[in-house]
Formats: sequence, structure tokens, C-alpha cells
Amino acid sequence: MKKSILISGITIADAVEESFTGDILIEGGKISRAAANIDCKADIHIDAAAENWTAFPGFIDVHIHGAAGHDAMDATSEALSGIAGTLPKEGTTSFLATTMTQTDSAISAALQNIQKFSAQEGQAELLGVHLEGPFISDQRAGAQPIEHIAEASYPLFRKWQKLSGNKIRLITLAPETKNAMVFIKRLTDNGVIASIGHSDATLEEVQAAIRSGASHVTHLYNQMSPFHHRNPGVVGAALTEEGLMVEIIADFIHSHPASVQMAFRQKGADRLMLITDAMRAKGLPPGVYDLGGQDVQVTKKDARLADGTLAGSILTMDTAVRNVQSITGCSLNELVAMTSANAAKELGFANKGHLHAGADADVAILDDNFNVQLTICRGTIAYTKE
Repeated sequence: MKKSILISGITIADAVEESFTGDILIEGGKISRAAANIDCKADIHIDAAAENWTAFPGFIDVHIHGAAGHDAMDATSEALSGIAGTLPKEGTTSFLATTMTQTDSAISAALQNIQKFSAQEGQAELLGVHLEGPFISDQRAGAQPIEHIAEASYPLFRKWQKLSGNKIRLITLAPETKNAMVFIKRLTDNGVIASIGHSDATLEEVQAAIRSGASHVTHLYNQMSPFHHRNPGVVGAALTEEGLMVEIIADFIHSHPASVQMAFRQKGADRLMLITDAMRAKGLPPGVYDLGGQDVQVTKKDARLADGTLAGSILTMDTAVRNVQSITGCSLNELVAMTSANAAKELGFANKGHLHAGADADVAILDDNFNVQLTICRGTIAYTKE
């Protein structure tokens, strides 16, 4: 039996409704009530009245490869448990395990492992899979191994979807490559989000992909055809096509602060999604770490291949929140949208992304400088700041 938790005197943030100071009652792993005043006893009482803390719906990271020495491609339960166990420190309560361009056998093994995994109490919840590659452009591969890039194949996807237990929810692909347009339509007809990324497409090719069903853009600005005033490319399409949900890595390394600000102004909070794209070195000291069989040199600020190519990030979601808020001055409503509500809506999880009665008790409690003080995953306190 999960313990009941009463959080009192806390600012309660939402993507749509106005924030207010009140209480949150958690029972049986769910939000039982959120109101101005709740007069009851609970097994655990968290009094935030004097702390100036804010309760956010737990962050959802739809693009993360690894953390704490682990990677989704390790294909072990220890790896997924290690990732799920460390994410609450940054306020993340659920995530999509993200694969990378690799051999059929390596991707199959990772997906079979994901199919068997179930998060324990106090761990972030694995909501499914973000399949990043291998159906991408060799012109925009980045840290994705070129030798394993493949043509879009619906039969191969179906095989992988079965191995994953139907957990593939989002696929990054290049729409200009062979078979991609038909592939996009078949994906979206079957409820899988088609995301444009690692792509050298023109604006017109992206627009055709949107007509086929594409609705998402993977890590805006990075490994995609850039904006030019006579050839807007994927970046131009991402910023001007209203129907696209756009990921951004707000570490100020993958994207200049001014570029992050431009994305916020152009897309608005309801079409922008903060992600980390983190690799296994997140949370670990500088050194050399593996990514898909490649050595990655990790410093205190970034992760790069030997040739200087960025190889994922070591960003945490709370740092992304602080960075975006510092340059945009965005509201609590907008932060909730970008960190959880947009992802929950896009992935179809009506019980996440808000703190209303009946929602999963996924809560990230932050101070007025947006530092994580406490994280609750499905009604269990998963992290408390020392």
C-alpha cells in the first residue's frame, strides 16, 4: 500500500489554468485532490508554505539515450533501471528510451529488453521508445553511424514494433530518403509519431511529409538542412509550419541562446518541447565514454566525437528549464507546456502533464530558482535534495 502524501502551501503550476497556492493530496499513486485548502491527515506531510516552492507535473523527456553510465542500447535491465533511477534527480518522472542507428540485431536486442522492463517504485516511468534512425540521411548523420543507415522499411518496423511490445511511439527519419513518404503515412495511420530529423530535406519535402502525416521535429537546428533565405530547409519548415511539434536541446551548446529564444517566439510554448538528448555520461565526471561503439570525449559542458561532432548531451531537464526561463522570461504555464503537457498530449497520456484529480502522482517540486527539491514518481518520493 502506497503512503498518502499531503503537500501544503505550494504554488501549483499548470499549462492552461492559472497557478495558485494550495494543497495537493496524493493517495494510491494518484492525485486525489488539488485545492486551495485540504484539511486532512496523510502518512507524509510536506509543508511548503515557507519555502516558496512550486509543484510542476513531473517532466517528460521524449528524447534521452542514457545517463549515469547507462544507455538504452546496452540492452540490459540494469541499464534501463539505472537511467530510470537517476532521472528523478532532475525532476523527470517519465521518458522515452531512445535508440540510435545501429544493426538490426542491436536495435532488436534493445527493443526486446525495453519490452520486458517495468520501472520500480521511485523510478521514472518508461513510456515507450523513440526510435532515432536508422531511416535517416547520410548527409546529416551527426553521431549516428553512417554504415548502419537503412532505407525506410515498414516490414522492418513491424518486426521491431512486435519485439518492443508495441512500445515504439516516435520515430526520427529523413523524409527525403527512399520510401520515406509512404512509410510516414503508414506509421501515422498506425498511431506512431513520425518525426523529421537527421534530414537534408527541402522546405517542400518537409511540407510533403506533413501532408503524409509527419508532425514532429527532432532536436531543432541540429543535423538538419539549415535556414537560407532562398532555401528555408528543415529549420525554416520547423519554425513556420504550425502543425509541427518541435524538440529543442536548451543547453546553449547545441543551440545558441538567441536561437532558443527565436524558436520560443516563433513556435510558442504549445509547440515547443524541452528534451535532453542525453547520453550515458550525464551525471558522470569528464572522460571518454561509448556511444554506439564510438568513443565520445566528455567535458564538464559537452560530449563530442574525435572530429568535434556533438554526440548527444549531458544536459539535465532542470538545467534546460533554468536556461529557457532565463532568456525568454516565460511563465509557469509555458514551462509546464514545454516540460510535460505537450509531451503527454502528443503521446496520448491523459493522466500525465497536469496535477488535476485523477492524474498520476508525478510531481517535480522546484524552488524559486528552478532547482529540484523533491520529486514524486507515481505516488512515491523518488528524490529529495540533501
